[in-house]
Amino acid sequence: MPNTYLDFERTIAEINKKIGELKAADNKANADEIKDLTAQSKKELKSVYSKIGAWEKTQVARHPLRPHFSEYIAGLITEFTPLAGDRKFGDDLALMGGVGKIRGQSVVLIGHEKGKDTESRLKHNFGMAQPEGYRKAVRLMDMAERFNLPLISFVDTAGAFPGRGAEERGQAEAIARSIDRGLSLKVPFITVITGEGGSGGAVAIATADKVMMLEHSIYSVISPEGCASILWRDGAKAKDAANAMKITAQDLKKLGVIDEIIKEPVGGAHRAPEDMVKMMGARLVKELEKLAAIDGEKLVKRRKEKFLNIGRSLL
Repeated sequence: MPNTYLDFERTIAEINKKIGELKAADNKANADEIKDLTAQSKKELKSVYSKIGAWEKTQVARHPLRPHFSEYIAGLITEFTPLAGDRKFGDDLALMGGVGKIRGQSVVLIGHEKGKDTESRLKHNFGMAQPEGYRKAVRLMDMAERFNLPLISFVDTAGAFPGRGAEERGQAEAIARSIDRGLSLKVPFITVITGEGGSGGAVAIATADKVMMLEHSIYSVISPEGCASILWRDGAKAKDAANAMKITAQDLKKLGVIDEIIKEPVGGAHRAPEDMVKMMGARLVKELEKLAAIDGEKLVKRRKEKFLNIGRSLL
């Protein structure tokens, strides 16, 4: 899939386009110019990404080439066995899960899957889970506790699916039970927000002992567009909403909503997905080792206190 440049990356796109034209000419005399332009492109990329704001990070978090659940599973997990269905209604491919091993450690995994192209996005409903998805998540959480396996969740959704069918099948109740089950788990629970963390659809699988976010991800109760349409009745003010909402990893770390920020490759995870997956693996293994030494009852107590105390320091 060709690289997709964002609006604020226009200068980088122009430089890279020139590099591509020179390479296509296949003229040895262009070698020095290509070298200079490549260095300029890297410098510009680093400069641009060092000062991007909340709205730009929103665009990066939604980039189509950003690694999704399936890429993290393929790159980090061995002996992965996907598990399907909630045993009540059906299977939801927007929220996937299963069991596998990360560097020899058996784990249970759940995560949103958005898909990469039109076909896969439709198949996975753009990562917007329905009630059966969250009931499947609860089933996997139950299994993790039953077999004393750590749980890792990957959050990347604009929000739970808001359709009529989802509401008829108890969307709010399913999300609430998933949140509650996450809080009561007696095994280590780690969450990583890899792209968008939208509304209750994200929190449903994010009530973890350790909540981490990728550097250019976002996490909020509503999308910037949704916030703008409510406050100003104008979706075009999404940029203003993004800046006001404190949705970036950096803001949320200061507010105590998340615990840690995972650095991304220069220019975002979509530019070096394999490197991002490797970096993710190192962080997950480190956190699993820390949490393994803590008793299950203590994990539950600490986890509940952590979420109940969010925001109290601001009062």
